[in-house]
Formats: sequence, C-alpha cells, structure tokens
Amino acid sequence: MLHAQTYDSHASIHDDVTAQKLGFKAGTIEGPTHFSQFEPLAEKIWGTDWFETGCISAHFRNAVFEGEEVQAIFDTPRVNERTASIRMTKRDGTEVLRGTASVGGDGTETALYQRLRELKPLADPVLLRDIKVGMKTPRQTVRMDFDQRMGDLYPFSLREKLKAITEPSQYYSGKNNPWGRPIIPFEMLAVLFRYRASEDRLPIRGPAVGLYADQEIRLLGGPLFVGDEYITEREIVALSGSRRTESVWTHTRVFGRDGKMVATMLLNVANIKESYANYQKERDELYGQSR
Repeated sequence: MLHAQTYDSHASIHDDVTAQKLGFKAGTIEGPTHFSQFEPLAEKIWGTDWFETGCISAHFRNAVFEGEEVQAIFDTPRVNERTASIRMTKRDGTEVLRGTASVGGDGTETALYQRLRELKPLADPVLLRDIKVGMKTPRQTVRMDFDQRMGDLYPFSLREKLKAITEPSQYYSGKNNPWGRPIIPFEMLAVLFRYRASEDRLPIRGPAVGLYADQEIRLLGGPLFVGDEYITEREIVALSGSRRTESVWTHTRVFGRDGKMVATMLLNVANIKESYANYQKERDELYGQSR
C-alpha cells in the first residue's frame, strides 16, 4: 500500500525501483505494519489493558517484502508480569525484528529505552549536520477518519487499510467494543502521528531515502479513536549512525484536546548515505578526503 509513497518529493524505500537501486530486492514492507500481528497475542495475555496502556518497542533487523511469510513470537510473561520479549522471523529463520511488548510501566522497561542508553554519538554527520539534539517542532493538530487520505507519506485511508490488515479486530470497527467507538490499530497510530511530519521542515540534507530502523508506540490513557482530534509535537532526542546510514531519533508526544498526554512514539529514521547524490562531495569538503 506504500508503493506510491513520496518522501520529501521523491520515491521512498517502498518503491521497487528505488529500493533495488539501494541493494534491496524490492520495495520493503514498512516496520509498523508488523505490529498488527502482535496485537492478538498481547490481548490474549493482558486483555483490554493492552489497548489502553500497551507499548510495542522494536528494533527492525531485516527487511520484509510483499508476499513473504513471517511469524510473530511473544514470550509468555509470568503471572502479573507487565513486560514480555517479542520477535518476528521469516519462514527461513531470518529475524525481522526484536524488542518488547508491555502494559503500564513508566517507559524505562522498553527495548528502545535501553538501546538509546547504549547509542554512540553520530560522527562526521553530513545529512544531519544541521540537526541538533533538543530541537523541537511546533505543535500540530491531527485526526484520522475512515475515508481520509493520509497524505503523501501514507496515500491510503483507514478503511482501505482495514480491508487488508494482517490481523483484523472487531474493535477497529466499534462492534462489541468496550469503549463504544472504533479505535485506531497500533500500526495506524504511526500513520496518525506522522501525518503532518512533512511540515516540520527539519534541516535534513536531501533528497535522501530513509527507512524505519527502530520504533516504539506507547499508549498512556486508553485507545485513540477514529475521528477524534489530537495534538502532536516532536523532539530530536538522539543522533546515531552506521557505515551506510545517518539516523535521527524523534520522540513524538501526543495530546488529547484537553491537553493530557495520551501516547508517545519514538522513531529512528535511518537515512541512507548513498541515496544522497552529494554525500561524498560534501563529506570531503567538511572532513577532508576519505582514505
């Protein structure tokens, strides 16, 4: 559903041609799409608490492509435990993601909380040289209706997603629902929280192709509902890198109309160095000729 996605006015990693140029065999499945497969497992263990204070915190390890089979694995916690390890694998055993699922808690129990504590600072940034930890974006009002198109980042509607979602639930339509209203699935919370992200105008060099490398979505005060308005604000909380990428870690806070924080999202977008045409030239100018 993301093959037509545009990111900073160019094709994204979910486009086959773009992905193949960067060494992937095809356009990749977006990370939070996998979150739906963990929801029925979490509900079985924690019941409706999952939809009110649930959290998925995951490091994505290998890309998945359309048509591939994957399995969500949930390590059953002991009685009254509120955190469990999760992972996902392909049929051949390739690990897709690894992390934690939890309910309640203060946020320090998650896989990405620990990962953030162990990050090494980004050295010799090019794409992110103008980005600083602590930068914040203005608050934005967002909502998601059933037939609302969600912009260039997500060129489809919630109704279209629910027709294709991997693990459907009657709660998404509002039928036999404890809250009496349709709730937004975990994977679509990522869409809601990023709906107006293109307006942030963060000074990231580009155009460059980015992919989700880490993501955590955490509910604080009940499910989020279709048709309700929410307010988002984003803060840069870390910069990191690898041989091929420069990563910007963004923490999104989500508030209800009454000003109470209802959810958060931590997202690491890894920008692929080779996808930026001027990368090597600008790196040499900034830091000298590479050896």
